[in-house]
Amino acid sequence: MVDPTGEFGARALRIYLHDVESSYYGRPPTDAEIDEELRVNPSRLLAPPEGFFLVAQIGDEILGCIGLRLLPAGLGEVKRVFVVPRMRGQGLGSRLMDAMEARARQHGVTRLRLDTRSDLVAARRLYTRHGFVEIPRFNDDQVSEHWFGKVLEPEQPEPNGP
Repeated sequence: MVDPTGEFGARALRIYLHDVESSYYGRPPTDAEIDEELRVNPSRLLAPPEGFFLVAQIGDEILGCIGLRLLPAGLGEVKRVFVVPRMRGQGLGSRLMDAMEARARQHGVTRLRLDTRSDLVAARRLYTRHGFVEIPRFNDDQVSEHWFGKVLEPEQPEPNGP
């Protein structure tokens, strides 16, 4: 778990935003545009006790990230899902989703939700592979075009050997 407001967490978020905003703008974003996105949509709610932020890394190299906001009544909102381009297609996104779900269960989360854009096709495939289904809009985010939800089943204990 990483503090999204600390130096390493902030670096992970900037890498994430550079990628998703490049897709959105059709060009690399400026530092000012990334700064504005961080101002408008701060990630401080991904730090305990309001949430958590996980970063996949090798040494100091950031490979991906995922966050979860912990909301009332066992609800968790998945945020900032990202895998660097060179690691895509190797299962890292699934491992991040699995790690987030395991930690979510530890925090008593029973339902997950997230929103995303239409251009993030691979992300939408990842979500549906992990059991998310499209649900009605749950926020007024002007950029989001798809909303997903999932009932988080309790972890099943490992069966005992023969």
